[in-house]
Amino acid sequence: MQTAPDPLVTIVTPSYNMRQFLPATVESVLAQEYPALEYIVVDGGSTDGSLEILQQYHGRLRYTSAPDNCPADAVAKGLAQAQGQIVAWLNADDTYEPGAIRRAVDYLTANPDVDVVYGDGWWIDETGKPIRIYPTVPFDARVLEYDCFICQPAAFIRADSYRRCPIDPDLKASFDYDLWIRMAAQGLRFAYMPGHLGNTRMHAGAQTIGARAQIFRASMDLLRRHYGYVPLSWVFGYTAFRVDGRDQFFEPLRPSVGKYLLSLPVGLRYNSAKPIRFLLEWVRAPWKARHTFSAGSPGNVAPK
Repeated sequence: MQTAPDPLVTIVTPSYNMRQFLPATVESVLAQEYPALEYIVVDGGSTDGSLEILQQYHGRLRYTSAPDNCPADAVAKGLAQAQGQIVAWLNADDTYEPGAIRRAVDYLTANPDVDVVYGDGWWIDETGKPIRIYPTVPFDARVLEYDCFICQPAAFIRADSYRRCPIDPDLKASFDYDLWIRMAAQGLRFAYMPGHLGNTRMHAGAQTIGARAQIFRASMDLLRRHYGYVPLSWVFGYTAFRVDGRDQFFEPLRPSVGKYLLSLPVGLRYNSAKPIRFLLEWVRAPWKARHTFSAGSPGNVAPK
């Protein structure tokens, strides 16, 4: 009996002046040993030698280089060209684990009712050394109201499902979080597959670290837009960052009573449509935490 051919998978990498990390990212895709692979790199007009690196892979990937509005715009442009039945994107400083694509394809093939499959991921440092595991959990749409628990480099999407709910190319940050929320709201089905599939690189040049205030504001704005409410965990984290500038990853959040008190007016401003709900969460949270503000994180102070 003849087996069905492997479905074509398209991977898109948005990149801009990422020469330092680009080779590791490209190699992690091309080393997948998956036979039906389309790889597209959308470069934003790099001037750091990235194009010379991409030219070395002639015939194994295709790339374009022109200014774009933001990473979301670059990803959207790449996925608009995709011919694959399954699609994903991998940022130019992130990597796949060996066998990641095969495992995702096998899962989606065996589970035709699933639109998006995601696995476990690690945060890695500049050298590729694991820092700690990404806090992934089995899918629950309600948890998206509080946290982005899907590790984006470990997620794969059916192309038809993506076309029903594409990336917003105008979002400057947190566009993956926005995509998961909108997909879930449209009834697309997510599934968690245990196992290490991808890595998110954390370094000074990463948007998550280098543009911390922008990430906070973008995430809180999309939570307010989609759910009409910004949870205390986000408000407190943002308030603490504005007070001390700690990135809350390499420099852990330092809770204090003063920061907590300042989070009240900030939260009421962001939740002007639901002030009573926020006030009740703000009043109850310290008692639920069962410890002082001298240790922990926003997630310890406010329930997830």
